[in-house]
Amino acid sequence: MKHGLLAALVGGATIMAVPAYAQSPADWSGFYFGGSAGYSEQSDDSGERILFDTNRDGSFNDTVRTGAGADAFSPGFCDGAAMGRTPAENCKASDGNLNAALRAGYDWQYGPWVIGGVAEASLVNLSDDVTAFSTTPASYTFFRDLNSTLALRARGGYAFSRYLVYGTAGVVTGEIDHAFRTTNTANSFTPSEGDDNTGYQFGGGVDAKWTENFSIGVEYLFTSLQDDDYRVAVGRGTAPTTNPFLLVNPAGTDFARSNGDFEFGTLSLTGTFRY
Repeated sequence: MKHGLLAALVGGATIMAVPAYAQSPADWSGFYFGGSAGYSEQSDDSGERILFDTNRDGSFNDTVRTGAGADAFSPGFCDGAAMGRTPAENCKASDGNLNAALRAGYDWQYGPWVIGGVAEASLVNLSDDVTAFSTTPASYTFFRDLNSTLALRARGGYAFSRYLVYGTAGVVTGEIDHAFRTTNTANSFTPSEGDDNTGYQFGGGVDAKWTENFSIGVEYLFTSLQDDDYRVAVGRGTAPTTNPFLLVNPAGTDFARSNGDFEFGTLSLTGTFRY
């Protein structure tokens, strides 16, 4: 999904509702609760790779080299989970998925202007994987799965006739599960625990009064969660001291993802009951 969807969504709905401008706006003030259902898809991260810290100085800007000085990861990287040891066996890309959410909020209306806040709990179920291939040959895959989010956002918009066009932005936290898998059976691999995943959301949409107390709408949200604390420590295991991961630092090498953010867009249909 692209951010342009938001402009198209709001702009299209506004054009559709232009003939109703002459009418007085409906009342959007008060408490409301409801839900949404839609589709979430990751933002384009086609350039993601795995980074290496061979001397363990905390900077992931090193190249893992063989004893002959060649790049041990010259076969490259892929966005997805490896299907085998080599790039020729391909990777399984991460797909978008359906989502559902519950929300509650409160709005204040001043003439045609509406401001308020909303709290939302969502079930997302999105995955985001990346793989590195070594010359051994072997594959090394980072997995992360977003299960749910909790968000608190401000909301402001303009009401006309029975429509409300609005923008929204706020903070969000997500539950992300991490895992690591490799076909390398010589070295040892010790994953770290990921930290809390917090970030921001912004977007917008259009609501339309179906009855005095019930409205339906369309909404787009962009979500960015910080996720840069998960690491994998590569140790000696049963590998010889000439192993590429041990040449710079005999204790081993650390792995990290190059993309420290989990970002995705969500397009949803909403339904809201208002008191």
